[in-house]
Amino acid sequence: MSVINTNIQAIAGARNLNHSQEMLGRSLARLSSGSKIVNPSDDAAGLAVSEKLDAQGRRVKAATTNVQNAVSYVQTADGFMGGMTRILSRLSELAILSKDVTKNSTDVELYQQEFSALQDQLRATIGGTTAQVGGTADVGTPLGAFNSIVLFGPNAAGLTVTIGQAVGQDMNIAETDLRSGGMLEIIQQDVAGAYTLAADDTDAIEKITDAIQHVAQERASLGASQSRLELASTTLNVEFENLSSAISRIRDVNVAEESTQFAKYNILVQSGTAMLAQANQTPNSVLKLLQG
Repeated sequence: MSVINTNIQAIAGARNLNHSQEMLGRSLARLSSGSKIVNPSDDAAGLAVSEKLDAQGRRVKAATTNVQNAVSYVQTADGFMGGMTRILSRLSELAILSKDVTKNSTDVELYQQEFSALQDQLRATIGGTTAQVGGTADVGTPLGAFNSIVLFGPNAAGLTVTIGQAVGQDMNIAETDLRSGGMLEIIQQDVAGAYTLAADDTDAIEKITDAIQHVAQERASLGASQSRLELASTTLNVEFENLSSAISRIRDVNVAEESTQFAKYNILVQSGTAMLAQANQTPNSVLKLLQG
């Protein structure tokens, strides 16, 4: 039907051109942002799932930080106890030397001076109140601390570490109490502030050996905790990697695929523009019927 007022071809061409321009804009936005989901309407369900996965990934990263800090805590405690073992070994050596019958009292006193100095170092590292380790004053700020957390005091509850992203995914690092047992015999003082153990005591070797065993047991316990923490860290890293992969499949644009779509709609916009121009010329043919 030949009409002038209504150009159906131009209307259809404009509609198709608008659609092509809209799709071209979406493709351009995806390529420029690198994301398939520029607007929630692009993939509402995918957006919801990816947001949930992203939150889970953030919790996994936070748990990884917790675990790594706990490993540092354990390594710090083990480092201190490694030094204690060397000190105790030297104490046992001094105790043997003090029993040398060829040494006079002055020689023994020199051994005792070093023995007491090493005891001072152990006491300063472990710390404790007068009720716990004796003496005339509390050692309230011991050297053995990590971020103000005392490493070698009594703590029946231990240290609870979050090793996962969900509620209840925790592990406990048992207390490392060196203010009791064999180590207490080495660092304990009487009410006058003098050590209850001297280098030339008959039972010095036995008590030092007990202290060495005490430290060794605590180091073994911390070693087991560290092994579990390192395993948890590895597991969390794998979990975060897989979560990132899942989020990427939902959100990230496939550049090769999208560039093809971009080229397609770019051509459609150009051809649609040309065809709309042609459609707008169609009513001119009606004028020929009026000529003559």
